[in-house]
Amino acid sequence: MTGRWMILAGIILLVAGLIVHFAPGLLSWFGRLPGDIRFESGRTRVFIPVTSMLVVSVVISVIISLFRR
Repeated sequence: MTGRWMILAGIILLVAGLIVHFAPGLLSWFGRLPGDIRFESGRTRVFIPVTSMLVVSVVISVIISLFRR
């Protein structure tokens, strides 16, 4: 069972890496959603992607629930 999850995680990482490398425009929304906190002043930048992480969490939860059935 653990081997199956590791293979699935590897495939997901491979697909994510290919998307980031060959089509970076597909992820341009990440970090720019309403609710993502961004502070910039002078040389200091603080970025807290609250909404983006909620979206990622929901997507991962849906994918896991689909594979459990």
